[in-house]
Amino acid sequence: MKIALMDSGIGLLPAAAAVRRLRPDADLVLSLDPDGMPWGPRTPEGVTQRALAVAEAAAAQRPDALIVGCNTATVHALPALRAFLEPGLPVIGTVPAIKPAAAGGGPVAIWATPATTGSPYQRGLIREFADSVDVAEVPCPGLADAVEKADDAAIDAAVAAAAARTPAEVTTLVLGCTHYELVAERIRAAVQQPGRPPLVLHGSAGAVAAQALRRIGADVAPGASASAGVTVLLSGREGVLPAAALSYDEGKLLQSVSTTG
Repeated sequence: MKIALMDSGIGLLPAAAAVRRLRPDADLVLSLDPDGMPWGPRTPEGVTQRALAVAEAAAAQRPDALIVGCNTATVHALPALRAFLEPGLPVIGTVPAIKPAAAGGGPVAIWATPATTGSPYQRGLIREFADSVDVAEVPCPGLADAVEKADDAAIDAAVAAAAARTPAEVTTLVLGCTHYELVAERIRAAVQQPGRPPLVLHGSAGAVAAQALRRIGADVAPGASASAGVTVLLSGREGVLPAAALSYDEGKLLQSVSTTG
């Protein structure tokens, strides 16, 4: 079994690590785009163009499924990716976990990039899944870039600024960018209010990984023999995980297996 994941950068790590935990025997293909990152400031057409190139490189490795480990690419490029690759290669997008967060009753805050915050896409998800709860949309300028570079000072500053914009009564927080899941506990520590119940965080990685396995009819088998490898593609070229990836537990988990071609 082989699962591919794509993103401009290391935002794909949480979903890749989730696949690794669910199926340690699955080979992974991590297709990044250092030549074209970041995708966020690009036009929708520009994001789609870069995403198609990164997906094509991943597809050449003959995976059984492709996870789009990026909210921006899912918003702008998922229809084009599916038109290009399906039905031969199932494509699984990443959607902010607004539905399960709202099921808890709220109040809910959604941390996302400035481009996603207030967007028709996010507002549509809120109307569909969270119409009955209080929702605060919180832009997090600079956070994804800081996580991508593993810049601790910049991460702390961006998290503190976003925490200051988050209403004190919030009980549930949606991590609306895949990069944010890499610093989830730092976010929790910044937002958690003294004397209040523990803050509930909702990311997308686990659900996306499980959906990929369902799409190919594979069972969850966390006890499977861990003999699989990881192939890293950097704008189509074989390489290794960026050094910043190894600052996070998810990157260390993936680095612990041999990289294969």
